[in-house]
Amino acid sequence: MVEFQGVSKIYPGQPPAVDNLNLSVESGKITVFVGPSGCGKTTSLRMINRMVEPTSGSITVGGRNVGDIPAPELRRSMGYVMQQAGLLPHRTVVDNVATVLRLNKVPRAQARQRSMELLETVGLSAAMAKRYPNQLSGGQQQRVGVARALAADPPILLMDEPFSAVDPVVRAELQHELLRLQRELDKTIIFVTHDIDEATLLGDRVAVFAVGGRVAQYASPEEILRAPVDDFVANFVGRDRGFRRLSFSSGAAVPVHEVATVAWPRKHDDVSSPRVPGAPAWVLAVDAEDRPLGWLSPADSAGPGRPGAAVSPSLVPGGSLFHSGDPLRTALDSALSSPSGLGVAVDDEGRVAGVVKGPEVLAAIDAVREGKN
Repeated sequence: MVEFQGVSKIYPGQPPAVDNLNLSVESGKITVFVGPSGCGKTTSLRMINRMVEPTSGSITVGGRNVGDIPAPELRRSMGYVMQQAGLLPHRTVVDNVATVLRLNKVPRAQARQRSMELLETVGLSAAMAKRYPNQLSGGQQQRVGVARALAADPPILLMDEPFSAVDPVVRAELQHELLRLQRELDKTIIFVTHDIDEATLLGDRVAVFAVGGRVAQYASPEEILRAPVDDFVANFVGRDRGFRRLSFSSGAAVPVHEVATVAWPRKHDDVSSPRVPGAPAWVLAVDAEDRPLGWLSPADSAGPGRPGAAVSPSLVPGGSLFHSGDPLRTALDSALSSPSGLGVAVDDEGRVAGVVKGPEVLAAIDAVREGKN
């Protein structure tokens, strides 16, 4: 466990960067520090490994005051991932990952073997091992940074806005990769971000920092979205916090209906499920393994000789997918992003299980709000 006890950081002539911080970080969980720029979240993180020394108060790790531990020893005992991966440009990927192991006097061959294992753990192929950082994408560099932080198998992993410098698609991939790693490795992770969506996605507990270096609220993501303690937290979380809160409500009550499908590329006008006679509808195009590819509009799915039929039908992108067990927010996303108004539900293998309907998702949301589920 990491404990902040009356910790402050004050720079001469400036208001407190961190003001009397009292906070306990639970072992084996992801704790997120979130807040606007200049609120003290990064300073608080860096005081844990003594990159910044507190002005007053104490920080303990496993009951031991970090001020009593030599800084180099302390830092080698923790993983650290920063916004820019901070890789050594003159070293290969495998040698970058092995850096801390070599500092800890691990034999070179053993360090390289462990590094290769970690590259696989973070989703990088062995072929990447001999590349240099400038030969990698931003997302790949961040994965190498995570592998390096995990190399010495530290119980604590400090992450300072590690995904903020990559594009949104890669960022989402890295967020889900971190959650996967946490399920496997069970580390104590302290993660800094300015993005409330990222905080509520990743955090078991979230500390919302306010300007002036104080913690305005420290609670589970669901509680912060449901009951912000003051106007600052409510405004920081945003007016759509009710929508975000749906991430913590199960979508299991949303009915899944059969859907008309057609194999694609289309070889003939054969729809696998019957449609209402005389009323062309949206039809879901699937591949040979029954995975969704997109929608055929009512005009395109009418079939040769039917009124409104297109000569060369094309697929309309289908929006996001709803998996069994996903929260209500995902069910609503899938329905709202679909051109047909029907959210595509898939099984664990990505095969079509049916569709969810927008009005029924909204009814499930109303039931949750009224306390019926």
